[in-house]
Amino acid sequence: MTPVVVALAGNPNAGKTTLFNALTGARQHVGNYPGVTVEKKEGVCRHQGQSITVVDLPGTYSLTAYSVEEVVAREFLLRDQPDAIVNIVDAANLERNLYLTCQLLEMGVPVILALNMVDVAEDRGIVIDHARLAELLRLPVVPLVARHGRGTKELLDAIVALVAEKRPWQPLRLSYGEDLDGILLEMEALIQERGFLTDTYPIRWTALKYLENDEPVMDAGRRHDPATAQELETLARRVSDHLRQTLETDAEAIIADHRYGFIKSVVRQAVSRRPRIDRLYASDRIDRVLTHRVVGPLCMVAVLYGLYLFTFTVSEAPVAWLADFFSWLGGTVAALLPPGPLRSLVVSGVIDGVGGVLGFVPLILCMFFGLAFLEDSGYLARVAFMMDRIFRLFGLHGSSVMAYIMSGGIAGGCAVPGVLATRTLRSPKERMATLLTAPFMNCGAKVPVLALFVGIFFPAQQAQILLLLTLLAWLVALVVAKVLRLTVLRGAPTPFVMELPPYRLPTVKGLLIHTWERTWQYIRKAGTIILGFSILMWAMMTYPQLPAEQLAQLAAQEQAAAALPAGPERAAAVADAAAARNEAALRYSIAGRIGTGLEQVSQWAGIDWRTNVALLGGVAAKEIIISTLGTVYSLGAEVDDHTALDEVLAADPAWTPLRALALVLFIMFYSPCVATLVCIRKETGSWGWVLFSMTCNTLFAFGFAVTVYQAGRLFFAG
Repeated sequence: MTPVVVALAGNPNAGKTTLFNALTGARQHVGNYPGVTVEKKEGVCRHQGQSITVVDLPGTYSLTAYSVEEVVAREFLLRDQPDAIVNIVDAANLERNLYLTCQLLEMGVPVILALNMVDVAEDRGIVIDHARLAELLRLPVVPLVARHGRGTKELLDAIVALVAEKRPWQPLRLSYGEDLDGILLEMEALIQERGFLTDTYPIRWTALKYLENDEPVMDAGRRHDPATAQELETLARRVSDHLRQTLETDAEAIIADHRYGFIKSVVRQAVSRRPRIDRLYASDRIDRVLTHRVVGPLCMVAVLYGLYLFTFTVSEAPVAWLADFFSWLGGTVAALLPPGPLRSLVVSGVIDGVGGVLGFVPLILCMFFGLAFLEDSGYLARVAFMMDRIFRLFGLHGSSVMAYIMSGGIAGGCAVPGVLATRTLRSPKERMATLLTAPFMNCGAKVPVLALFVGIFFPAQQAQILLLLTLLAWLVALVVAKVLRLTVLRGAPTPFVMELPPYRLPTVKGLLIHTWERTWQYIRKAGTIILGFSILMWAMMTYPQLPAEQLAQLAAQEQAAAALPAGPERAAAVADAAAARNEAALRYSIAGRIGTGLEQVSQWAGIDWRTNVALLGGVAAKEIIISTLGTVYSLGAEVDDHTALDEVLAADPAWTPLRALALVLFIMFYSPCVATLVCIRKETGSWGWVLFSMTCNTLFAFGFAVTVYQAGRLFFAG
C-alpha cells in the first residue's frame, strides 16, 4: 500500500509531542525545515497494514504570519498537502484551541480532531458531546488521553478511514458580516478569473490573507502577478479604511471576532458543565505553592539541587565503570601495538581523547532524564513565569528564561537551541541581550568538564558546588545583560504573557525518548566532531618532534637512570627522566609552543601551558577540553602508567582546589563554541557580534579567574 502522510497540528502544551511519541515511538528522526532553523520531526507507524508517516508540525496558536513557526506550519500544509491533519486540542480549553481548528477548516484540509486530555476536562466538570461536536464541525472527533495511550488505536482507525475516503479539500466558508462578505466575493472572483496563486493556495483563503495583510502571501502574489496583486491590495486597503472610519477597527479584528463567534456557537451546543463546588483545580492548588513570590524560588532551588543530587548519585558507579573500561582498553591496545606514532595516535589521540568524553555519558543521560521530567511535567513553564519578575530588573523579557534554560540554565542544555529560542522575543534589543548572554549557561558540553574537576577536588560537595555554579552562571548572565541593556542595547522592555500548562505526570516512554534523543546527540558529537579534533590536537601535540640531538641527550638520561641500582631511587629516577622526555616533546610541538607562549599571561589565573592547549580545543567544543587533557597527560605513557585522567590530575601536586576552581570559572564563561558562534552569526547577520562574543566573554572569564585565584592565594595561601 502507498504510504500516507499525516501532520500533527496543535497549540503548544496541547499534548502534540506526547501523541507523536505514542504513535511513532523510536521510529522517528529530527531535521530542519528547508531554509529555516525550525525543527522538523518525522516518524513512522503501521496500522491495519498501512504505513503512516507522521510529521510533527511546530506548535502554534494560529496560521497567521506572526512567527516563523506559523509560516512553516501552514506552508507545509499548503505545499506538501498531507493526506490528513490530526489537530490535537486540549479538551479542558476547547474554545481557545478551536481557533486553529477553524483556520485549518478554512484551508480545506482533511482534519481529524484529537480531543486530548479528556480526563482533565472531566475532572473539571466539563462534559463534551463528541458526536455533536463532530456533527457541527463536520469532521471526525476522537477523544483520547495521549500520555496514557488511551484512544490512539481509535485515532489510527480514523486516520486510515479518512485517507481511504480520499476526500477532496473542501474549505469551510464562514460569514464575516456585511462589510467583508461582499469584498470577499469580489476578490474571489478576481482570483479565480486570473488563476492567481490557485496552484498553491485555496481561492477564499488567499482573499482572507489579503484582508489580514499577510505579508508572506502578499509577497508571493507580487512575484506571481504584480498587476493582480496590486488590485487585491487596493481592495483590501479600501475596506480597511472604511472599517476604520465606521467601526474604528480593521479587517483582521473582524475576521478574528467572527471566527470566535463561530467557535462559541459550537461550544455552546456541544459542551456543558456539571456544577462543582471546588473550582480550584489541582494545577492551581500546586501553583499556589510553586509560583508563590517567596516560597516558589526556594522550591526552584530545591528542585535544582534534587536534580544534581539525582544525577551524581545514580551516575557515579556507571561513570567509574566506563573510566575503568577505557583505562583497560588503552592499556590493552598499547600492549598489542609496537611503540611508535600509530600506538600514540590510537591510545592517546583516540581512546584517551574520545574515551574521556564518552565516560561521562551516564552523567549526561541522568541529567537529560531529569530535565525531560521537569519539562514534560510543566514545571519549566513555571520557572519562566517566576523568573520574569527578576528578569525585568535586568532589562530582559520573561521569554528570555526559556532561552537560558535551553542553553543550560538547568544544566544539560545547549547554547545553539538557546540562541535560536530568542526568536520568540519581539524586541530586537532584548533578543540581542539574551542571545549574547545565553552561552554563559552551563550547557551539556560544559557539565562533564565541570564535573571532572569538582569530582576530583571537591568530592564531598559535588551536588552543592554544581548547584552554586549553576546559580552563578545565571547571576553573571543577568548582570552582563543589564550592562548591555544600559549601554550598547538600550531600549524599553516589552510586556510578558505566557500560558501555564496543567501539571502532568510524564510517561516513561516519553521520558526515555527525549532522554535518548539528547544523549544520542552527545554521543554522535563525540564520534564525529570530538574524534576529529582529538586527532587534530594529538597531531599538534606530537609534531614537530624533537631534534635527534636532544632526543639522544634525553635518552642518555633515561639510560643513566635505568643503570642505577635496583630500588625506589632507580624507579623514581626512571619516572622523572621519562616525564622530562614527554614534557620536552610536548613543549616542542605546535600546541606546546602555543600553550607555552600563552602561559606568560594565563599563569595569573593558575592556568599552565598544558591546560592552555586543552582550552584552545575547547573553542571548537567544550567537551574537547577533557579529551585534550587526556591526550596531553597520556602522550608517551607506558602501559603500566596508563591511568584515568582524574587519577592523574588528583596525583599531580601542581593541581590544587584553588587552581581547579579558577579553571572551572574560566571554562564557564570564556568564548562560546564554534557551533554557537556560527549560530550567533546567522541570527545577528554580523561577524562583529561574533567577535564581540568571543573577545568580551574571554576577557571577562580571564578577569574573573585571575581575581578568584589571586584572592585565594592571598587569603588562603592556595
